[in-house]
Amino acid sequence: MQRQQDKVLLMITLVGLGLIGGVFGLVAWLIDGGSWSESTISSSDKSSQIDSCVPLAEGQLGRVQQVPAGLFNYGGSTTWIPIHETVNRSIANAFPDFQLRYTLPSSGSPGSGSGIKMLLGGQLSFSESSRPLNPSEHDIAERSNSSLEQIPVAIDGIALAVNPELDIAGLGVEQIRAIYTGAITNWSDLGGPDLPIQAYSRLPEEAGTAQFFLDFVIDADTYGSNVSFISDTTTGIRQVANEPGGIYYASAPEVVNQCSIYAIPVASQSRPNNFVRPYRGVWRTGDDCIEQANTINTAVFREGSYPLTRRLFVIVKADGSSDEAAGRAYANMLLSPAGQTLIQQAGFVNVR
Repeated sequence: MQRQQDKVLLMITLVGLGLIGGVFGLVAWLIDGGSWSESTISSSDKSSQIDSCVPLAEGQLGRVQQVPAGLFNYGGSTTWIPIHETVNRSIANAFPDFQLRYTLPSSGSPGSGSGIKMLLGGQLSFSESSRPLNPSEHDIAERSNSSLEQIPVAIDGIALAVNPELDIAGLGVEQIRAIYTGAITNWSDLGGPDLPIQAYSRLPEEAGTAQFFLDFVIDADTYGSNVSFISDTTTGIRQVANEPGGIYYASAPEVVNQCSIYAIPVASQSRPNNFVRPYRGVWRTGDDCIEQANTINTAVFREGSYPLTRRLFVIVKADGSSDEAAGRAYANMLLSPAGQTLIQQAGFVNVR
């Protein structure tokens, strides 16, 4: 039993650091005196996880027009990490003079909100977001005689992680809302065991997924007082793996590949008993998962039967600068046939 627990804990750490904490593989994670410090890495230093796609991608990405030369900072949503891992090498090979550098915020955690703030402050050439722009961000841009534009490039599903020992068939959207507003605090109220629910989330002002979840799933101004806020998805996954009553949510590519939790099926409000799985086939944990990883059910995201989906955006500041040109070129690469193929390989749904 101890050997099995050690293996699962190892998988939590390796997969968590490799994907959710994967921004640390894309950027050098530095701590100086206990505070975050900004750090960068060129896209040309990253290797693709899908080598078979590289020749096709490089050839088709090379057809994108009006790609500026230079070194361009970008940042934002950590949901995008799997896309970085599949796309950046192809971009670097197709356009060696178009250099990308992921940039962390000088304080706080990386995320959609912090990326848009950095873009407005002139620290980034463009940013990546897992939520739509909000009115206050448009207002800030207008006051500086510019405007922000969001360019959708992919569709993502949000998966909910629970402890694999939790005996419950699935959750409806209304039940998820009740959990995260504090209206339901025990799994027995949802047909499960007599066990307190411990709900986890990232801060909405930092994480686009948390803001999207609050606005469009919870449909409330704030989360319930029962929700505990954590800094990153690695921590959220670990908490749920260790707590029988825990629940956390994140982008499906960040959840479904985990071996220590269960990505619970979800039902829409219109079909409350039709639980749709965000994964394909049989869910695996422990050694079974290590030998054969769980895979994302992108088909249900594409067809819309899975109720928790959203779009991912490249955010550009329309001011006529070379930074705007860089953001638009990057979006065009992702929207090219090769870029959309790589987005699918990363676990997301293409929009073209």
